[in-house]
Amino acid sequence: MSGGAVLFPQHDLINVTRRKLLVHHTVSKMALASVLSSDCAKFSFDNCEPDSFGCAPGQSGLGFDATPGDGLSFSVRNPLCAVDEDGIERKIEFLHGTTTLAFKFQHGVIVAVDSRATAGAYIASQTVKKVIEINPYLLGTMAGGAADCSFWERLLARQCRIYELRNKERISVAAASKLLANMVYQYKGMGLSMGTMVCGWDKRGPGLYYVDSEGNRVCGDLFAVGSGSMYAYGVIDSGLRQDLTVEEACELGRRAIYQATYRDAYSGGQVNLYHVHSEGWTRVSQEDVLMLHQQYKSQA
Repeated sequence: MSGGAVLFPQHDLINVTRRKLLVHHTVSKMALASVLSSDCAKFSFDNCEPDSFGCAPGQSGLGFDATPGDGLSFSVRNPLCAVDEDGIERKIEFLHGTTTLAFKFQHGVIVAVDSRATAGAYIASQTVKKVIEINPYLLGTMAGGAADCSFWERLLARQCRIYELRNKERISVAAASKLLANMVYQYKGMGLSMGTMVCGWDKRGPGLYYVDSEGNRVCGDLFAVGSGSMYAYGVIDSGLRQDLTVEEACELGRRAIYQATYRDAYSGGQVNLYHVHSEGWTRVSQEDVLMLHQQYKSQA
């Protein structure tokens, strides 16, 4: 013991070092065995291929020294890429599914969405909140990639708050939708997946805009987005009138989402209903589609 430090004999330090090297070597062998046993590993006895790990003359694909002339190379394919018969790798396209709708009527805007999240045929969640509350007077819906919609609309909420602090007034629905369209347009063609509706109330009255990940922005009185949108459009078109009462409009939106979940396998869970009016937005109801099915079946 000297100066509060513990001195180990030299042979102990050598043993510790040897054990560390042995553990590292064992883990490396296990990792390599795991890769070699997977379907993603590919060997080739030709000349080094472009997709190998930086093959140079005299080296194998793993970076080990290779005998000149053996032409051994090793590469790992991306497991998220499907290989066609012609040998070309193409990215797997994950199917998106949802049903969201919004429409104007004399008392504001009705927003109705389902709550199912899917990844292809896999149901990831039945309780996703697909209406993003941007501020007390603005709502956004989610369709497409959940991460993309959630990120960009939350970023929009921050930009709307900054606008309000700078200008001492609330941002209009048109300006908020334009902000979102401008933000995502910068990433056009880079793989974003988003089809959202921006709904709200400002000095001009009710506002409804559709914005997608390609930067498209459309103003309208009725939009339905998602894999079940065609079924929702059929119900809305048969019952939409300008002079609907709030109760009738809510029931129309609720039934439209229910019918979409009944016919579309990628939609389901719960029906979340919002009403946007001059005092802001109000969350009207959250009902399970199974309960609605039993209710409508008993009424038939």
